[in-house]
Amino acid sequence: MQLIDIGANLTHPAFQDDLPEVLERARVAGVGSIVATGTSVPESTHALKVSCTYPQMVHATAGVHPHHARECDATTIPALRALAQQPRVVAIGECGLDFNRNYSPHPDQEKWFEAQVQLACDLGKPLFLHSRDAREKFTEVLKRFKNLPRAVAHCFTGSREELHAYLDLGLYVGITGWICDERRGAHLLELVRDIPADRLMLETDSPYLTPRDMRPQPKARRNEPAFLPHVLRTVARCTGKPAEQVADETTRNARMFFGLP
Repeated sequence: MQLIDIGANLTHPAFQDDLPEVLERARVAGVGSIVATGTSVPESTHALKVSCTYPQMVHATAGVHPHHARECDATTIPALRALAQQPRVVAIGECGLDFNRNYSPHPDQEKWFEAQVQLACDLGKPLFLHSRDAREKFTEVLKRFKNLPRAVAHCFTGSREELHAYLDLGLYVGITGWICDERRGAHLLELVRDIPADRLMLETDSPYLTPRDMRPQPKARRNEPAFLPHVLRTVARCTGKPAEQVADETTRNARMFFGLP
């Protein structure tokens, strides 16, 4: 099986000492490609650098996470535009709305989310999206764009109503190790069946969201792309499909979505 991790925070300090080893473990585990997530202009620049350092395995996104929306200014969109025109940058994001932690004021989040969606439309780039406790405003912003490019609801953890609202918009859906969390993710065990096979993708969101049911747990509970097969097996069990079939379907979706070779 060859898997694609569509969202890993490879620029996180947790990986600064052993990134080559992390990538090698992922390769051995069957993860052939990883999309490194950009969450600010500096982190997107860093993600691009990582992708250039490991071109056989890593691509990058360029965007500003809603937590950082308050830091945006007149230079932000031009900087993201320049990054996005690099061949190894395969999507705009991570961008969206987060009304859970509210690290940035809602008006700032909405302004810069809409600006990044417009940038993706201008460039014809896919969107890597974040939404937490913000479904109504999130869908409202997306509906303003008639020519919305391909977009994925990254790390989906929401309700059935939220899932179907996103599917009705034509969004793809990224599933993480949250589905392996018996405290918070049990509802996803059934809900993942509602995701059409041609719109499901897999991700770790590492170093976050280590699957809670992994035994033994990794040191310091750091998640990494090598654990993506664990998420795959859980999704396969829930959908009643062989793991090889889910691997083929999700990898094909990711290659098409991001334009990966």
